[in-house]
Amino acid sequence: MKTNNSQKHTKRMFSLCLILTVLFVASGYAQEAKVSKYPDHPITFIHPLPPGGGADILTRLLCKAAEKDLGHPIVILNKPGGSLTVGAAALAASKPDGYTIGFTGATALFIAPFTEKLPYHPIRDFQQIMQWGAPNFGVTVKSDSPFKSFKDIIEYARQNQKKLTYGTTGQMGLHYLIMEQIARKEKVQFTQIPFKGGPEVELALLGGHIQFAASEFSNTQIDAGNTRLLLLFREEHAAEYPSNLVLKDLGYGDIAAPMIQGIAGPKGMPEAVTRKLEDVFTKAMKDPMFVKGMKEVGYSVLYRSSKESSDYIAKNYDFFGTFLKELGFAK
Repeated sequence: MKTNNSQKHTKRMFSLCLILTVLFVASGYAQEAKVSKYPDHPITFIHPLPPGGGADILTRLLCKAAEKDLGHPIVILNKPGGSLTVGAAALAASKPDGYTIGFTGATALFIAPFTEKLPYHPIRDFQQIMQWGAPNFGVTVKSDSPFKSFKDIIEYARQNQKKLTYGTTGQMGLHYLIMEQIARKEKVQFTQIPFKGGPEVELALLGGHIQFAASEFSNTQIDAGNTRLLLLFREEHAAEYPSNLVLKDLGYGDIAAPMIQGIAGPKGMPEAVTRKLEDVFTKAMKDPMFVKGMKEVGYSVLYRSSKESSDYIAKNYDFFGTFLKELGFAK
């Protein structure tokens, strides 16, 4: 009797396992079929900056180019505020089905997470899709400035600690953190004057209210001969600025300057969807309208794949977590 009951139990367990296996395989096929049809309706793109700025314009051009291969519209949803964190939080909270993606930037990834309480984690809550560019950030001086090179600025600062004033776009922005790394390396001290945005910094520079700017710069002012670019805040050379020095040219190759303009989705997106979006947006970078827009706005092309972006962001997240603690700014 016991043997008979044991056999029945074994048969039931076998049948249950068989049913579960069939359901699992069927679910997998259903998921694959769903992914293969992706997308079958419009995609929402969360942009954490106001409409009309350089990054917003270029994002729209890139998305318009990507629509050609996706076959469905990409609807831009601007969610500005909180130094990119409002948009980042909305993206992290979205359903990971590939129908909500968004813009990623350095402040929301490397600075704000250590200085304030946020509803997302920069590494655990996002799936990086790709990076397409870098903003035009660097050190500029007025055309009649006595500083002809960035080395001139350093030499003056050594003899005049804290007397050199420079403008940035925020007290705790990436520009300040780059300059602070340089200052520590060179054993000098500058005086930061924070402004609300790049245009205000440039006006202060042109008006002689600051001695140099470490911020977003305008090609219009440079081309007109009103300002001069002394140092490009980049870890590598940019084809758009072939004659300008970057950090490693001055011995600052170890300084973190993560200029990121990328695309990500919420963590948990199907791998096939991530790959498709990566391929589509990579191809879109070659679209003539996007290429033209990059030249007109003055931003640099900087491509990183999904994996390269993830690794790069993780490395910089670790660095700035330590650096902000050393500065006493981490919460």
